[in-house]
Parts: sequence; structure tokens; C-alpha cells
Amino acid sequence: MSSCEAQAAGWFYTQPVLKTREDVSEIITALVAEYSTTLYRVAYSVTRNAAEAEDIVQETFLRVLRHQNKLGEIRDARVWLVRIAWNLALDRKRRSKSRPETEDIADLVRTLPSAERRADDAVISTQEHARVLALIDQLPAKERQALLLSALEELSTTEIASICSTTESSIRSRIFRARRELAELLTKERSS
Repeated sequence: MSSCEAQAAGWFYTQPVLKTREDVSEIITALVAEYSTTLYRVAYSVTRNAAEAEDIVQETFLRVLRHQNKLGEIRDARVWLVRIAWNLALDRKRRSKSRPETEDIADLVRTLPSAERRADDAVISTQEHARVLALIDQLPAKERQALLLSALEELSTTEIASICSTTESSIRSRIFRARRELAELLTKERSS
């Protein structure tokens, strides 16, 4: 953990009010450094578009800047930021339902591995990844949301419950049902 990140972590639990603009700037810089990759993964898991995911990460931090006076009230920065990014991604996905999705070459470039793997293996891997994500999209919304936050973002059931505004037991049930339904979908697809 860098000194800025350590300062940010310590700040959230010890200082209810920031004294200077520089304090706020350092905290936000630390948040960007620590959580931008996580927020990108959250946004990408919903939108499946690299450019939109990047825009959502930027919008997340713009909202943090707009509401910097509330930074002292935040208990868990990671959960707070993931919740903002998740809601922004869902809003963007709802708005774009009428537009068809297009394949973004930048997405393929990001998933292509180093020269150690053959190109055809990489394409097959990318196709498998897209196939599993398409099956996940068939899951009911609540189960899909819990599974994505758990499996892709590695959030705890407590954190997911906070993001989804529900109980931990409900999240555990949703994840269980999502995994079971995904396994059934995979089995059906293989047998057909």
C-alpha cells in the first residue's frame, strides 16, 4: 500500500472533517489509484464495452468530486465506489437497451495474451469467455448481479448486501441459485 493509499485508509476512520483542499485532493488521488481497476471491472462486467466502462469509472470519480463534502461520512470506500459504479453501469445499460451492441476491437486487444499463446487459442478462449458471459446474461437480474459482484469482483457477501441493499443470507441464496442455474445452462448448451 502506498503512502497515499495508507493515508486515505487512515483518514476514513480518524478524520471526520477535512481541513484543506490539498487533503481532499490527496484522498481522491489515493482513491483513484487504489480503486480505478476494480471499478473498471465492475463497469465492464455490466456493459461489456471497454469505452463505456472507462466512462463509468470517470463518472464515478466525478461524482466523488461533486460530493467531496460527504467523504468524512464514508465507512468503506471500496463498497461506496463500487455501488456508484454499479448503479451508473446499470443506468447506462438501461438507456442503451434500444441500441445494438457492437464488437469493440479494443476489447479483443485487452483479452489477447502475450506471444506465449497461439492466436487461435486466444480466439477460442475469447469465444468461450463471451459464451459464458452470454449465459450469465440469461440469469435473472438479482442472481446475475450477485454472481458478477461475487465471482468477478470478489466482493464479500457483506459488501454485496450493502451494494444491493439487502441481507447477507439473501445474497448467499442468490449466488447459490445463480451458480446452479449457470451450471444447468452450460450442461444444456453442451448437450445440444
